[in-house]
Amino acid sequence: MTLIKSISGIRGTIGGKPGDALTPVDTVKFAAAFGTWVKSRQGTRLPDGQERIVIGRDARISGEMVSNLVCATLQGLGLDVIDLGLSTTPTVEIAVPLEKAGGGIILTASHNPIQWNALKLLNEKGEFISAEDGATILKIAADESFDFAPVEKLGSYDKKNKYIKKHIELILKNKLVDVKAIKNSKFNIVVDAVNSTGGISVPQLLKALGVKKITKLYCDPTGKFPHNPEPLPENIKAICKVVKEGKYDLGIVVDPDVDRLALIQEDGKPFGEEYTLVAVADYVLSKRKGLSAKDSSKAGNTVSNLSSTRALRDVTEKAKGKYTAASVGEVNVVTAMKKTKAVIGGEGNGGVIFPELHYGRDALMGIALFLTHLAKSKLTASELRKTYPNYFISKNKIALTPQINVDEVLEKIKIKYAQEKINTADGVKIDFEKEKEWVHLRKSNTEPIIRIYAESQNEKKADELAKRIIKDIQEII
Repeated sequence: MTLIKSISGIRGTIGGKPGDALTPVDTVKFAAAFGTWVKSRQGTRLPDGQERIVIGRDARISGEMVSNLVCATLQGLGLDVIDLGLSTTPTVEIAVPLEKAGGGIILTASHNPIQWNALKLLNEKGEFISAEDGATILKIAADESFDFAPVEKLGSYDKKNKYIKKHIELILKNKLVDVKAIKNSKFNIVVDAVNSTGGISVPQLLKALGVKKITKLYCDPTGKFPHNPEPLPENIKAICKVVKEGKYDLGIVVDPDVDRLALIQEDGKPFGEEYTLVAVADYVLSKRKGLSAKDSSKAGNTVSNLSSTRALRDVTEKAKGKYTAASVGEVNVVTAMKKTKAVIGGEGNGGVIFPELHYGRDALMGIALFLTHLAKSKLTASELRKTYPNYFISKNKIALTPQINVDEVLEKIKIKYAQEKINTADGVKIDFEKEKEWVHLRKSNTEPIIRIYAESQNEKKADELAKRIIKDIQEII
């Protein structure tokens, strides 16, 4: 059993003993800590009257149980609860400021397998909480500094199940989304929603965009994942086969909480989750300049994390914009986007952040922008992919045990490759400038693993680079 307490939330496997997994006891404890933190901000960081929390969940089997525990705990603190029910992460992020709430909780373990669940925490802006605020909440939980409300001051509960529709309406209002162009393209699309809430939201969005030919694959929100829910090539072979044999224009894959987007070309090959953001950014950069009035005449800026493909940098510089690399983690990317006034950003795992809508990864917004780009280009998905610089990323991981000293491992790797360009802002990133390739090693914030990502202009070389570093790590261990 596993329980990971981090500054961004609490994530763990269901079942087991308190403190060792995401048990009901741990769920209540952490929900109480978050609720206490929100209440402490009333009248200071927040206007009075924002003592309400928005929650929503993906369709995983444990979701209803965890939701009931969280809602009751927040009500017990005297906080009003607005429950979106089966929803998506970006939908909850949008709902928080619209409901003038003091924060939000998304009940999802994102791409983790079925036995996992999590509480992902949002501030009053509908954005993931900062490291400082996360540390405060962890301390409240550790100290059990809770003060529950008397019976006459218990919080209320309100169920609102139309926010996905509101989310889609906001997407359609954006001027960069061309419904007419999408409709005229008469796309034939198949969707793999891994039997979670993407099965509700993605077909609904496609219909609103004028797509009439939609085939649903694993779109029943039962929470029974038909395959590993992380949208990596090895996990989406079924839809690749369907797209190729069915002569579809595109395949769309989302993770359980619909903040990651992977695409399948008409030839049945993955477009590449790293290239979801690249393609969307290419389109946005052609239409948007700087975000503020004083830099509106300048080229737009972009941001992705240190583990993302350099293709985004190439596309940005081609458009005369500035690219910035941030530490891994959505909150770090968002911080960099605000600082650089980026018009588009995200992560190479298929996470698209379009600030005109909100500062959060949003697969639904990504779908609308990509389909507009594809329609206007009048190219097939495979033809569009060929217009971008060709890089390959080999994504690997090593499971951690209590005996492994991660800091020591990273330090020894840094020393071994000291002659190369080293970035230690987030783990260790080694740039091999002559070969135009890099490798990034970092401890995961969500799983007990070390991630090893390597990129090169050749798939074989990327794999070989990753294997070389993995061998180095194993020798150190």
